[in-house]
Amino acid sequence: MRIVTWNVNSVKQRMPRLLPWLDERRPDVVCLQETKLADDAFRALLDTELADRGYQVAVNGETQWNGVAILSRVGLEDVVLGIPDGPGFPHQEARAIAATCDGVRIHGVYVPNGRVPDSDHYRYKLDWLAALRRQVETGPAARIVCGDMNIAPTDADVFDPDAYIGQTHVTEPERAALADLQTIGLHDVVRDRWPTERVFSYWDYRAGMFHQDLGMRIDLVLASDPVAARVKAAWIDRKARKGTGPSDHAPVIVDLDTAPDGDIGPVVPPPSAPAARRGTKKLPQAKK
Repeated sequence: MRIVTWNVNSVKQRMPRLLPWLDERRPDVVCLQETKLADDAFRALLDTELADRGYQVAVNGETQWNGVAILSRVGLEDVVLGIPDGPGFPHQEARAIAATCDGVRIHGVYVPNGRVPDSDHYRYKLDWLAALRRQVETGPAARIVCGDMNIAPTDADVFDPDAYIGQTHVTEPERAALADLQTIGLHDVVRDRWPTERVFSYWDYRAGMFHQDLGMRIDLVLASDPVAARVKAAWIDRKARKGTGPSDHAPVIVDLDTAPDGDIGPVVPPPSAPAARRGTKKLPQAKK
């Protein structure tokens, strides 16, 4: 079973790329984030195209912002939208969806950004992660949490830790909240498979960050013991970030039981830009 998570940053804008990508990579389960469409609009746009490709669809969307979906060719059962009793800002946003696909409970999530450390939205992010942990830990043994976590787990998951000082995504409370989620028995399967490699899944649109490979790894697949034991390949499809009209995130692909493309990771194709020397590059927003 091939499982993918991808923040598409507007499914409507990504349509010309999404459908050919599905035909090329042929994933069995796809968790999408930042769909930015209400449920009816998502279905009107994609239902026929996805059905023709054999996908059942579960969506949790809202107009213009957020939005998550699960596409599955291997069953879609016991769908839950959102996090029961989860926090809101002020209402509960369309940031979580769960379903059982071929015996695996899959949680697709778009974790709040946090915006500014110690802000109300930052505290909401931490509360949201705690609520997600409570939801997931009561589920079955075979489970995955995947999506845009908006957290780089360690300094190795950003191009330069010095560039992120004072920014969200790397603060100790955020990382602690992510680590707490993993304490219920979830493995970061990409990092487990590639413990020392330079691996990113997100590159800012601005300042040529992608071409310089100045990125972050914030899109994760966290799998429980029974699922992690089945992983045969785990990699970032960097090709999907190249070319015209891409999302600023690349898909993360995990193959269970068999690996149709081989164990080809961690980043495909590998970047050609050398790693920047520490302290020589800044974030685009820091240049203002």
